[in-house]
Amino acid sequence: MAIAANVPGTDVLVEATDVCVHYGSTVALAPTSFRLTRGSAVALVGSNGSGKTTLLSTVAGLVKPTAGSITVKGTVAMVTQSPDHHRWVPLTVDEVLRMGRYHARGLMGRLRASDRAIIADAADVLEVRHLRRRPFGELSGGQQQRVLVAQALAAQPDILLLDEPVTGLDLPSQLRILEVIDELADNGQCVVFSTHHLAEARRVDRVLLMAGCVLADGGPEQVLVPALLAEAFGGRLLRDDGTSILVDDHGHDHGEPHAPELVPHHGLHQHVHQHGADPEHHGDGG
Repeated sequence: MAIAANVPGTDVLVEATDVCVHYGSTVALAPTSFRLTRGSAVALVGSNGSGKTTLLSTVAGLVKPTAGSITVKGTVAMVTQSPDHHRWVPLTVDEVLRMGRYHARGLMGRLRASDRAIIADAADVLEVRHLRRRPFGELSGGQQQRVLVAQALAAQPDILLLDEPVTGLDLPSQLRILEVIDELADNGQCVVFSTHHLAEARRVDRVLLMAGCVLADGGPEQVLVPALLAEAFGGRLLRDDGTSILVDDHGHDHGEPHAPELVPHHGLHQHVHQHGADPEHHGDGG
């Protein structure tokens, strides 16, 4: 295992080579290689236990590879899945947002006027300025998630990692967060987010399809095709007017339910990147 601090090339922020993660005897991520660059929005698509959360946590430095190497350049902020367990947080929205600046500055010193301006800008971007005096724990799930994304933006990271950022949220919160992902990439940052839903993944220009490792890596038109999706999801897909929608394993709907239709397995001849071994599918929460 090796974790380095710098990587050659000004546009490459993360380079992973044959990264593997085990939790005891459980394989959470089979040998996986990928690069992340500035000015990109990347969707991680896969079922529960496919390695999405493990990959994000490894980039964030929260999980150390068992084997292989990962090189990270620049700063990283991660927003994890946040269901109702945030209800107890005894802080105001403004205090939660300030934590993003303290994180960026290493909890050193008082906030300056420039810090307060950055916090205000982040609140505006996620449309939560009017909530700053409210207790965080009293907000709706969508409002809380927008505040947490704003907190991450206040840290001004080079790499923003979002673990299923819109699952179960109200439609306005979903749309705003997805729009912010596009805006950040346009501004030169790197955003990586996990999702079960093809409509979300098709908004970006790069998809990593996960099945215990990176099964395919490329544009949505290359990766989000029936043969690869059937391999990654065991053939369980839904169809909506000719556009495939993934089964939501969490039970949250992003639209009206549709009748299921099995997509047959056609092999892996359309892979953009191929890996020799069949990955083991073990639960990592993502």
